[in-house]
Amino acid sequence: MKRALLPSNLTIIFYSFICLINPIDLEAQGFEDRIINAFKQTEINLAKGYLNSDPVTITDAYCDRSAGGINDFYSEGDYWWPDPNNPGGPYYQRDGQTNPENFTAHRHAMIRLSEITATLTSAWLLTKDEAYLEKALEHLNAWFVNPSTKMNPHLLYAQAIYGKVTGRGIGLIDAYHLVEVAQSVKVLEDKGGISAEDAEQIKSWFSEFLNWMTTHEYGISEMNWKNNHGTCWAATASSMAVLTENDEVIKLCVDRFKNILLPNQMANDGSFPLELKRTKPYGYSLFNIDAFFNLAKILHTPEVNLFEYETNDGKSIKKGLEFIYPYIKEKSEWPYEKDIFIWEEWPVCHPALLFGALAYGNLNYLELYLKLPKYPSHSELIRNLPVRHPLIWILK
Repeated sequence: MKRALLPSNLTIIFYSFICLINPIDLEAQGFEDRIINAFKQTEINLAKGYLNSDPVTITDAYCDRSAGGINDFYSEGDYWWPDPNNPGGPYYQRDGQTNPENFTAHRHAMIRLSEITATLTSAWLLTKDEAYLEKALEHLNAWFVNPSTKMNPHLLYAQAIYGKVTGRGIGLIDAYHLVEVAQSVKVLEDKGGISAEDAEQIKSWFSEFLNWMTTHEYGISEMNWKNNHGTCWAATASSMAVLTENDEVIKLCVDRFKNILLPNQMANDGSFPLELKRTKPYGYSLFNIDAFFNLAKILHTPEVNLFEYETNDGKSIKKGLEFIYPYIKEKSEWPYEKDIFIWEEWPVCHPALLFGALAYGNLNYLELYLKLPKYPSHSELIRNLPVRHPLIWILK
């Protein structure tokens, strides 16, 4: 009679290990490989072009209407226009309609910085070519280290309104495009791409800006804004807090996610009523769910998993994505008003789909993410999509 074969200790250990693996982790790894393959060649090609790009900072353009100096960021409220009944008088508001004559050079320069830095960082992660690293550092130093070209670490003069105010708290949303800059610096430092000295000089600027946006009345006002502005404040602050290891602000952002942002902004069906009331309800709904997922990704640790957080009455960003997903997949089924501007251009490659696919192991989210336009060209789409480079978020 044959003897029964007993499993060896090694076999037992192996099968025990397999049982401990989270299936979502295995799926996420396969998802990440698909995302990397979908983006890598284009990111490298774009980065090659950026090797010839010179830094453009806010000192390269100045608006006479700014109350600040040459190193001070300046922008003007999007939806504010000259009053035809009072030429030369204070501007008046036309919600959802951007005034094309407003000063936007500083905002475009910051978006350009984000685009170039994240692309160069992605290319360096893929190739380890030092040329990408050196060019990224050149842009970072120009913006945050060099006294003659750097931006002062505040937004005192953002979203000004002619004839009314020299700056506003809601101007903090312009800094949302620093999220991928902060992530790029973090990745470059973590991977040993930049020296400790270079990293500290750059991080010093982010630390100063973070202190300003958490203590100045403009920053506090924006933090307490009840719609997407409050979400974007938290995403921006958390990105800088993680980079500079500011545990106090990290805890603040986690708390606001759980106890302020999610319960106060989301309806029980997963929608955002305050965004649905706007003249661009579809775009703002997408923008806000993206901001929530960006925030969850930035703050994610083994101990903090906001992707799975649920309020006592059942609200969660998982539910929020479930609500909007059918309308990303088929916009024609959107049951609310159409946006008055750039309705046709949405949707694009939304980070909520990216991070949702990875967090929940959801293949439908991944397939839709990879299917949608990856590199939008419309300036308003780019402005409302500050997280556009998945490789700096997923490459280990």
